[in-house]
Amino acid sequence: MAAAATLKILTVGPAAGSIRDLFAKVKSIDAKHGKFDLLLCVGDFFGKEQGSDTQDLLEDKLEVPMECYVMQGGYALPTPVIEKYAKTGGELCKNVFLLAKSAMVTTPQGLKIACLGGVYDSVAYVTSDSAPGFHSAEYSRQTVDKLLANISGPQKNKNYKSLTAIQSAGGPSELVDILITNSWPTSITEFSSLPVPDLLSPAAPAVDVVMRRAKPRYHFSASRLFWEREPFVWDDEQGRVSRFVSLGAFAGQPLPEGVKKQRWFYAFSITPLEKSTASALRPANATRNPILEAAPRGEKRQFDSGENFRWGGDHRPAPNKRSKPNAGDKPGVPPQGYKCKICESAEHFINDCPDRAKPPEGYVCKICSEPGHFVRDCPTKHAVGDTGGRKPRPGYICRACGSEEHYIEDCPTAQQRRKEGGEKRKGPMKEIAPEECWFCLSNPNLSKYLIVAVGTECYVTLPKGQIIPTHDPQHRPDSSMVPGGGHCLIVPIAHYATLASMAPDIAGPTIQEVERYKSALRAFYAKYHHAAVFFEVGRLSGRGGHAHVQAVPVPLNLKERVQEAFTEHGRAKGIQFEVDDAEAAMTSCKTDNRSYFRVDLPDGRVMVHLMPEHGRFDLQFGRFALTSLLGIPNRLDWKACVQPEEEDRADAEAFKMAFAPFDQTMQLF
Repeated sequence: MAAAATLKILTVGPAAGSIRDLFAKVKSIDAKHGKFDLLLCVGDFFGKEQGSDTQDLLEDKLEVPMECYVMQGGYALPTPVIEKYAKTGGELCKNVFLLAKSAMVTTPQGLKIACLGGVYDSVAYVTSDSAPGFHSAEYSRQTVDKLLANISGPQKNKNYKSLTAIQSAGGPSELVDILITNSWPTSITEFSSLPVPDLLSPAAPAVDVVMRRAKPRYHFSASRLFWEREPFVWDDEQGRVSRFVSLGAFAGQPLPEGVKKQRWFYAFSITPLEKSTASALRPANATRNPILEAAPRGEKRQFDSGENFRWGGDHRPAPNKRSKPNAGDKPGVPPQGYKCKICESAEHFINDCPDRAKPPEGYVCKICSEPGHFVRDCPTKHAVGDTGGRKPRPGYICRACGSEEHYIEDCPTAQQRRKEGGEKRKGPMKEIAPEECWFCLSNPNLSKYLIVAVGTECYVTLPKGQIIPTHDPQHRPDSSMVPGGGHCLIVPIAHYATLASMAPDIAGPTIQEVERYKSALRAFYAKYHHAAVFFEVGRLSGRGGHAHVQAVPVPLNLKERVQEAFTEHGRAKGIQFEVDDAEAAMTSCKTDNRSYFRVDLPDGRVMVHLMPEHGRFDLQFGRFALTSLLGIPNRLDWKACVQPEEEDRADAEAFKMAFAPFDQTMQLF
């Protein structure tokens, strides 16, 4: 079976009836940064009152730049829209499809998209006798139940000639690729370290329920405020990663005084995946899963009478308290009207459900690599190795002694070496071989197409997964970007772990050429109104590595904040810098074989952190400080930023052509 194609998706916030203007903007973005395969419009698309754009859309008078899915937001839909939906099964005009309030779409490319339209009202949610249609802004528990059934329902129809056929085709997996809702989940901000904006509309607990079932890879919501959360992982689904993004509004109600216009579009690439797909790489900035682990919150009771959707009567317990049994009730027996959410039985609570411990077909535990149980129930979860530490994962081999029964930090051989070596140890221990090294030119697997300049002692290359997003209109759509992004590495040709540990006979010429390349890059960045930040992780521990200096351009208006960014983020991680005595600190690194982290600031000053002899250091710290400063925290994990080879080649060519005059000037010294 052929591999699924990667799709390029553009998602936008509420248009609020300004449909013609939205499509014009989307067309411009597509021409500059496309081609996009699909447009998703989140939140209120039509506005509170029917406008001329809506009528023109229904009459096919608007130019639609690409296939587009829209949803119901915070208002009832105009009657002509509802009538057109009923007549065509969802196609409002050529290339524009209206998703049902509870929709599950499997596109012809295999992409699974779920939608929960409308707004959450606690009273309407509980008291409605049926699922409200488009004439109502609210949705009910029946709406959510219908969506959950669509998500997990069998695939019935492979004829995708109409939206109705697509929406009836729930895939064999209950997981979805993209979920779009009008409201935030209530628990999404739990465990996040990012500043959270004040919501302009309340979060909805029903969205949490949908997320727990769907486990979307991307979840887009529309609150008129932009907020992109750190990713989180579903450990019971082979490390499936979810990302939540709230989009600002393209048009509509004005924001409160003092709140600036929010980012309203988000571009990304995605490949449709089946549930059996291999485990995803865990992003470096992933947090605990807020949907599964967040503490339950008590909901405000909005009224005194009526049925409760979960308990079915007046048996609702007080928040965070276990309900007391009524007279005659048996301990552990659910109250009248209760139904288990997993199997719908009235005989037991959800935590006692026998189906709760049954993983889906094809599931394999990540700890022991055996089927039949979830990670949480793994019998080897708390197993220890032969030295009393954690039991290594299958396939792990201790680098110090070759054992498969313990991690290297628990290895007696490694501990004895560290004890005997003390401060007398010189050079890297078990340094990585050149044929394995990512940066040695002798390695046949080196991505040589990323190299943009070659000198006598060093070469300059673009990294894989660079910090600067060069093909993402969401972050850097302007023309002031350094060609090719600008993030590059200065790499000595000789294989040494750090610049400070180089042999004396080659250290002088190499470091001189590194400094010349730094000067050339400063001048190159300045042409595009950017300043240069250089940093080196000079680590001697472990297997060592290949010395290199990373160069990152920052806009001129941020250059005065670079030192503060490294200092503040370093303080949070226990990293202290020498600035006034940086030269002495570097001398100490050379004479005493110390590991270090060095930053060259835009004003020419140097910051140096001397790493503890046996302490830990976050190798992504430099990237963390700069992505935070630049306001692009989703670029922290380089693996998540890796581009297709053709995009890397385009960046390298753009950088090489623009940098050539500065490279030639440098060679004259």
